[in-house]
Amino acid sequence: MNEEIVKLNAEIEKESEFIDRLREAIHRRIVGQEALIDRLLVGLLSDGHILLEGVPGLAKTLAVRTLSDVIKTNFQRIQFTPDLLPADIIGTLVYNHQTGEFITKKGPIFSNIILADEINRAPAKVQSALLEAMQERQVTIGDETFKLDSPFLVMATENPIEQQGTYPLPEAQVDRFMLKVLIDYPKKDEEKQIMRVYSEKNFIPIEPVVEPKEILTAREVVKRIYVDEKIDDYILDIVFATRQPEKYGMEELSDLIAWGASPRASIYLKKVARAHAFINHRGYVTPEDVRAMLFDVLRHRVIVTYEAEAEEMTSEDIIRKIVNRIEVP
Repeated sequence: MNEEIVKLNAEIEKESEFIDRLREAIHRRIVGQEALIDRLLVGLLSDGHILLEGVPGLAKTLAVRTLSDVIKTNFQRIQFTPDLLPADIIGTLVYNHQTGEFITKKGPIFSNIILADEINRAPAKVQSALLEAMQERQVTIGDETFKLDSPFLVMATENPIEQQGTYPLPEAQVDRFMLKVLIDYPKKDEEKQIMRVYSEKNFIPIEPVVEPKEILTAREVVKRIYVDEKIDDYILDIVFATRQPEKYGMEELSDLIAWGASPRASIYLKKVARAHAFINHRGYVTPEDVRAMLFDVLRHRVIVTYEAEAEEMTSEDIIRKIVNRIEVP
């Protein structure tokens, strides 16, 4: 490791000290769920939106609300329902009878952290109302365009077990999410602690420990984390193997993949690998950073064929086969 990287590593170690404060504050309310918390922090530092999928009762909503509380920033929870309208999210023009003019009434999207709760319960036209805000960080109401404040982060939840009355997210909408995180049940000892705490208390108050400007500063620092060219090649090999598996000696996967990951996956994978290194107080990216985050970046971008579904092969199964075959630098 050359002198420049050593110097950068020392700087990153100092700049990332607030991560420990964030984790400690979050754990005052959230028991366990280390992987979820890490991915919330990675999304926050990478300026990327997150789709959380898990059965009810796994603290998805509580985790997002807690993240907002510890950062001292504005938070809005939008409950998606079949009768929701785009104007209920972005806002609309309201006629003022006194002045005879239309005035802009901004919707709940004008906040820093947005929780789109049960996003798949609203129809496509409502889901698509989020597209401009998520991608362009702006909202158009009538003839006027409004920039959204930074940081701006959309965290959406969906329930995988109840499909009645839901509207599956289109590929274009899903692709706007940097990460798709699957949340599992807590361990037995963790659930015992949860049971003890929340059988006596409904809500645990916590104080903010980080200012929004610290997050914006940290995002700029994350961009400077060193990524070796071999890591770039490793990321590209994984992504290209989802498109052309036969070129990587995996001909058996060719009929199982309908669509591979787009260039957006390569960009996001490098971004989140840097953020993962940052939350672990390192100024350089290792292959472990890539491997830790690749399922969350790729699982919703690799589309399987009907043949794969017939063989009960999921996108995760295919990604796992690819990762196990690609040589680690």
